[in-house]
Parts: sequence; C-alpha cells; structure tokens
Amino acid sequence: MRYHSIRRAASAAALLLAAGVLAGISQPAANAAATPTTVSVNARAGLAAMPATGLGINDAIWDQELGTNAVADLLKSAGVTMRRYPGGSYADIYHWADHTAPGGYVAPNTDFDRFMAGVRRTGAQPMIIANYGTGTAAEAAGWVRQANVVKKYGVKYWTVGNENYGNGHYGSAWEADNHPDKSPRQYATEVVAYADAMKAVDPTIKVGAVLTIPAGWPDAIVAEGDAGSWNQVVLSIAGPKIDFVDVHWYPGGGSAAEAMGKTAHLTDALYIVRQQIAKYAGANSGRIGISLTETNVGVGPNTQPGAIFLADTYATLLANGVFTVQWWNVHNGIGNVSTVAGQTDYGDFGILSSGTCTSDGTTCEPALNTPFAPYHALSLMNSFARPGDQFVRAATGDPLVTAHAVRRSNGDVNVLLLNRDPDNARDVTIDYAGFAPATGAVTVHTYTNGAAGIATALAGTATSQTLPPYSLTVVRARDSRVVTGPPSAPGQPTASGVTDRTATISWPAARAGAHPIAKYEVYRQFGAVSEQLGETPGTSFTVGNLRPGSRYTVNVLARDTAGNVSWASPPLTLTTGTPAQSTCTVKWTYTTDWSSGYVASVDITNTGDRAHPSWTLTYEWPTTWQQMNGGWNATWTETGRTVKVTSLDGSGPRRGRRHGQRRLRRRLQRPERDTHGLHPQRHALYDAHPLAEAPAGRIAVRPAALSRV
Repeated sequence: MRYHSIRRAASAAALLLAAGVLAGISQPAANAAATPTTVSVNARAGLAAMPATGLGINDAIWDQELGTNAVADLLKSAGVTMRRYPGGSYADIYHWADHTAPGGYVAPNTDFDRFMAGVRRTGAQPMIIANYGTGTAAEAAGWVRQANVVKKYGVKYWTVGNENYGNGHYGSAWEADNHPDKSPRQYATEVVAYADAMKAVDPTIKVGAVLTIPAGWPDAIVAEGDAGSWNQVVLSIAGPKIDFVDVHWYPGGGSAAEAMGKTAHLTDALYIVRQQIAKYAGANSGRIGISLTETNVGVGPNTQPGAIFLADTYATLLANGVFTVQWWNVHNGIGNVSTVAGQTDYGDFGILSSGTCTSDGTTCEPALNTPFAPYHALSLMNSFARPGDQFVRAATGDPLVTAHAVRRSNGDVNVLLLNRDPDNARDVTIDYAGFAPATGAVTVHTYTNGAAGIATALAGTATSQTLPPYSLTVVRARDSRVVTGPPSAPGQPTASGVTDRTATISWPAARAGAHPIAKYEVYRQFGAVSEQLGETPGTSFTVGNLRPGSRYTVNVLARDTAGNVSWASPPLTLTTGTPAQSTCTVKWTYTTDWSSGYVASVDITNTGDRAHPSWTLTYEWPTTWQQMNGGWNATWTETGRTVKVTSLDGSGPRRGRRHGQRRLRRRLQRPERDTHGLHPQRHALYDAHPLAEAPAGRIAVRPAALSRV
C-alpha cells in the first residue's frame, strides 16, 4: 500500500533480495515507423469475460473526500464498479465499531455508512478489508452482521487483512500485526477462523486471503521454521475455506518506458498464481478467484505513463480472469514533482487531485478533485469493455504499440490501442480473424498526452487508424454481418488424461440457435493466431502430437448446419507432462543468484545402454526478456528465445554409474526483482525432457512447464 505519498522502506536484507538493475534488457527506440504497424485481432481466441466488478479503486479513511457526492459522481462517470475500504495498510489498525485507527489519522465523515452511501451513489460494489493485524475474527464477524444483517447492505467481498507478509516475519515490517506468531501458518490458521466466524453470520459472502504476487517480495522465501513460502503455506491451510486470493503489484521502474513495459510480466504471474492454487489449495480449488486490489506505476503516476500503464494493466489482468483490478487510490497527496513528456507530474498516486502543495509552497496541484491522466484512462476502459464482453487475443509486432480487444455482446469488436512512443504517431493496419468488420468510418475514442479529457469522433476505418504520440485509442468495429440465431458458446472446457503428447478436452454443449449444431472445433491460441487442433460432433476431443512440457491455451467453438459459428468458449490452459520413458534425463538446478541474474547447472544423464559421442540440448525461454550470458563445458548459442547447447569434443554424456552425470554451468541475466514487482523467471527452473525419436548421436531436449521453486 502507498499512503500520504510515503512509500514504505524495506529492510536492507529485503532490498538486497528485491532491488537491482535491468541487466541485459534494453528499451526499444522511439523512432517513427516507416511502414504501418500491423495489429492482429483474433475473435476465435477467446479469453476471460469482463466481470461486473472489473474496474476498481481504493478509498481510505484518511481521505476527507471519501464520502462526498462529488467523488461518487466522478467515479460513476469513469465506470468504477468496485470500491475498496478502509484503505490498504490502515485496514490492519482500523476498528469499524468505533471508527478508529490507533496510530493513524481518520478524517471526518469517512465511517462505514458514509462509505456505503458513496458506493451506492457510484453504482459500485464494495470490497471490505477485515482487520487482521490488530483485530479478531469476532470483530470481523460483527462487521458482517452490521453490514448485511442490520443494515442490509449486501457486502459480498471480504478480505482478511492487507499485505500481511509485511509484518516483519521476512525482515521488513510495515503492516501492523499484534500476533506473537507472525508466520504464514498463523495467518492461514486465523483466516480459517475468520472465514468460519464471518460465514456463520452470512454464508453468502466471499472471503479472501492475502498472497504475494509471484516474483514480488517475499515470494518463494522460506523463513526459518516455515514449511514453505508464504503462498504455499497459506493456500495449504486456508485453501479449503477461502473463495479468492488477493495480490498487489507495484512494479516500479527507473524510467517511464521501463515502468510501462512491465505489464508484459502479468500473464505469467497469474499463470503461476493459478498453478500455486491448483497445487496447494486442495480439492475444487478452481472455484478460487483472484483479485488485484492495489497497483500503480513507478514513473509519471499523474501523467501519460500512468494512463497507459493503467489501461494496459487493467486490460491484461481482466483478460486473464482477475475479477477486479483496483488502482491505488482515489486521493493520495503531492509527492516528488517532475516533468514527464512536457507535463507536470505531481508524484501523486491518487486518481484525483488532492489540491495539496509541496512543503515549501512552491508547487501546488490543480484544484481539488481535478482528474489526473489515469482517471481518463479508467474512463476509456469503461468505453472499451463492459460487463459480459469477452476479451479476445490481440497482438502487434511493434514494441511501442500494445493492443487489446473485446467482442461485445452485440457481436461488435472494440480494439484498445496504446502508443507508448512519446514523440511519434503510428499508422496501424488492423487485421481481424473470426470477425468481418463493416466498412466506412468508425467511432474512435482517444486520450492524448496532456488532454483535459477523451475525444470522440468518426475517424479512419476498422482496419486503418493513426495513433497520436503517447496516446490511448479505442476503435469500435461494427460487425458487417447480421446473423440470426447463432449457437451459443460452448461452456468452460476441462482437460483430462494429459500426458507428454496428448490431452482429452471436454466441454459443456452449446445451445443450438436457429439451426442444429453440426460440430465443435477445437483451436489452440498461438499468439493472436488460432491453430485448429481438430473437430468433432461430440463434446470431447483427444488432441495428439503435442510437445512435452509445453503450455497450451485452447478454445472450443460451435458451428451449426448453416455455417454460423459461435463465440469462443472460455479458455483452457494446460501443460503437457514428462515423457513416461526416455533414455536421457536433463535436470536444471539453481545454484546462486545476484540482483540481476543467477547461475544454474544443467545435468544431462544418459540412462540408456548406448553411448552418445555428441549431443545437442535445445530449450526455449517462456518469455522474451530472459537472456543467456554465457556458460561452461559446452558451446552455448542463443537466437531469440531459443538456446542451443552443443557438446565439446568427447564431452557426451556417458552411460553407467561410473561416469555418472555431465554438468554444465551457465549464467543467466534477468530483469530486476522489485519489492512489489514481478521479475521474470528466477522461477523458470526446468526439468528438460528429450524429444521422442531423437536421431542417433543427438539428444534434443525442451524445457518442461514453467514451475515455481
């Protein structure tokens, strides 16, 4: 949490683990494109649906504007659908019954009833943080009773605490915690008690537990006496009792370009969270949702970097199934003043101006409640995606242009385009798959650098647009076809019988429209391209010829006898396994690290009965920001995401126990690991597996699924 413009300071040990320099990573140059940028939108590659609680914001009891009609109306205009209370770390010192926060400041007119009046005026849902740090399960249950039994507010979402891993157990202490035992086991045990007590009052509520985002401090740290990391222990104990997990993400960044680029880490972060839930949370863990209730950019929070970061972060998280994303926060106060792309940035993490001045009075913010740039980005998100719309795959080859897309409930497609180049416009050509846009001018919503609001006009076409420098643009593409009675989308697919090479995909049947359903088509998402894996008249299909240790995301579409195609099913992501039999094993082991990289050893063992005088090891990084920086005992080469390792003369792995393993050592440069941020792939440690039918004299291997250690 950030509050009063003061960011907490981690201990020296935590900073040693968390801070660093982006080694081996370069930002793209901001040069004008000589040819149009191609944007690909694939309506067949369905992602998550836009939830009714998607566009969220934080409220804090030290904000005297919290309960005002002016703020409620501004948030309503921006499309805010969830408001969180009583404000980050303050939640762990706040007592609802007497509206006090010992050790903190409570502004007038910020009590729970005033907050709920503002929530109702906004037309949003509330999310409440129950006091874990200095409260009790009985106190939380009393709040549920007051809210839902006495007041009939119908508050559905309740989180137990806020950033409770910051209670000093791992060295850094910013979160209040009066429990003598500050371990994840104690927190998880208390979460169970809180959930039982709160649901005894109202069984319909949803209770959430606090996790740390993968690769954000203190993820993967196992403190003395603990059975595992924070996430592992909390999920193992509290998993059967909770309905969602809550994470925060402050990625930091030394420059605006670096900060905005970190949104590319989010898809992998969420994938790892879901792996952890599936592994540790027990039976029926698929019911557990994910909320991300605090985020903000490290550079330019009041100007265009903050706006672009907000739109990209919200769109990425919501497309990946997070049920709410919440900006920190409504008001915060002036911080370090700077100039960003020609605009004054006040270093204020609020979405609206607090009207405050620097301590020396030399610089003051605009008038109270003046919207900052991220407010307009949130408003643009409301124009881009509404509840029930389905996110679909969109991609671009230009490193400074980011694309997102949704299919609207009426069949139209909206495309969100972000130009991160502060100096140059971009001409873009938009290609669609699974959707035929109407011709002619289209409605375009644009927010440009320094603008006072969003501009709406008829401009360009659904396939051709010009993006101003440092801009956010929503293109509304209308469907050129009028289809009567298409089939509904198939239900959520599931996977069974997953091996290294095959998987059986099953799904609930679609509902027929004007014509009977003829067949179902199974597609793999390959970036913004769909690769058809097969088709069947039934509701189950076994996919073959898969790669070992690889991640696949698939959708199912229904096609009727008239050729009409449904929307895509919700996505299913699965990972193939290790070959059941192999004459070679490869083990990747982390040995040591520093702030921007680590050293790993790769052990190749020939378990067969035939010697191989030479060999080749091939693997692919799951992300584009990992880099190999040299190795030993072999010849190492890297092309894009593919690393190839070939044996030196006479260094082939030998059979038999006497010769044992051949160990390679290599050095990897990785991006920095921030206190809050996601660093890619210290968790990318692999057991690599041989490809079937490797030719004699060559052992080719690929990495297994991304795994957290």
